[in-house]
Amino acid sequence: MTPIAASALCDHGTVPRISAATIGEHRAQTRDRILRAVSRLSRDQGIDAISMTDVAGEAGITRTVLYNYFPDKAALLLAFTERVTHYFIESYQRELPEQASPAEQLRVFVRLQLTGLLAHPHPGPADLSAALGPDAYQRLADHVAPMQRILTGIIDSGVASGDFQASDVAATARIILTVIGAERVPLLSGSVTLEKAEEIVSGFVLRALGA
Repeated sequence: MTPIAASALCDHGTVPRISAATIGEHRAQTRDRILRAVSRLSRDQGIDAISMTDVAGEAGITRTVLYNYFPDKAALLLAFTERVTHYFIESYQRELPEQASPAEQLRVFVRLQLTGLLAHPHPGPADLSAALGPDAYQRLADHVAPMQRILTGIIDSGVASGDFQASDVAATARIILTVIGAERVPLLSGSVTLEKAEEIVSGFVLRALGA
């Protein structure tokens, strides 16, 4: 998962007390608390190291309550990934300059992806596949498909305008995501700053596309 730029999921204060008028509202608030707990824990110890017990404790609920919402860790990660993906798409649409060129669109995409890697550390695809199993990993991949569609759309527009050169747009998108993911370890280790990683990835990708 390239979790993506999800700083809005941060909750730097104490966990809010749930007060809802209906059972539906109560469940929505509890689910939100759980996913915010995952967000905080992912920054401190990484998604692969998080246990259901950790999440329940961080959310201020019992494990029994947690399992009523998410039967296992795979289901929890799927829900969290979907939430982060929605936030990424909203952030991309909000931060994209009007009349942005394909190169500008690509830079925004790279910046938000790297921001997400730093905000919510997670293992690489191979490690996630081993941890979740092939079926759950495929569902996880399906959840991040909207981000991939954004990227292929950017490349398509660049090819159409003559700004980019790409004979296989889908393959090019996969390669770009791999290049972004390659900065995960340097970012988390502190050997490269977010700004430097953005410069490295955007520069490399744009040169490869002939921009």
